[in-house]
Amino acid sequence: MNICVYGAAMEEIADIYKKQTEVMGELIAKRGHGMVYGGGARGLMGAAARGVKKQGGYVLGIAPSFFLVDGELFDACDEFIYTDTMRERKQLLEERSDAFVILPGGIGTFDEFFETLVLRSLGRLPKPIVLFNIDHYYDPLQQMMEHAAAAGFVAKDRLGMYRIFDRAEEMLQYLEQNQ
Repeated sequence: MNICVYGAAMEEIADIYKKQTEVMGELIAKRGHGMVYGGGARGLMGAAARGVKKQGGYVLGIAPSFFLVDGELFDACDEFIYTDTMRERKQLLEERSDAFVILPGGIGTFDEFFETLVLRSLGRLPKPIVLFNIDHYYDPLQQMMEHAAAAGFVAKDRLGMYRIFDRAEEMLQYLEQNQ
């Protein structure tokens, strides 16, 4: 299975996020899966890729060519695809993946999560989506989603279209059982 990983590219984040993400990357490779991601060398994107490569796993990076700046992209990817736009990048990430892991991140990661969720809710992307809730990062997001559902802005069944996990092992097991 090729697992798409979305997450922060920022380097200035707490080590707990990087450490747990790198371990998750190691587990992806140990369990025989490949990783598809935005190609970043920094932050959680870089930590995930380093973890996969540490265990000899496959990493596909996909990024727009305007990201070709020293140190931005992970140079140890097994394969790298350059696109012209961010939209092309997302489309390839969606097409080349069997499941989605959303790591902690900022506005780019939120955009990727919500676009993936919208596509799934429309029946256009019938692939499992999970949020890796490192250090309770996604607790407020889940509260917001439940509030939106209670107020009638989000259909309650949409809350079941993704799962939240605190442990990488359980998260990967869920993806394996639901691909």
